[in-house]
Amino acid sequence: MSPAPAPDSGPERVGVPLDPALPDLHHLGFKLVLLAVWAASSFGVGYFAEYLQFRIGPWPFSYWVAAQGGVLVFIVLIWVYYWVMRRYDRRADEAASARSDPRPRG
Repeated sequence: MSPAPAPDSGPERVGVPLDPALPDLHHLGFKLVLLAVWAASSFGVGYFAEYLQFRIGPWPFSYWVAAQGGVLVFIVLIWVYYWVMRRYDRRADEAASARSDPRPRG
């Protein structure tokens, strides 16, 4: 008796490889780059902040990097992710509407 084909979703799909047509896989690399930037700014810059020896106002620059830099980078990364995903969704919607539009263009 041959096994039944795997369903598209549900608990029966556990262990089945991901379908490369999933839209989330198309921008997985972008998410990994953002994650790498976040990790570098949170851990890397904070680790080497003591070597930044100039001052901004009465505080050393290392204080600003440690106290505010990671938060500001995180906010910028959220904004970049929002902007890119909105653009991606618009392009996907335009492509879907172009495929479903029966009128000839030209």
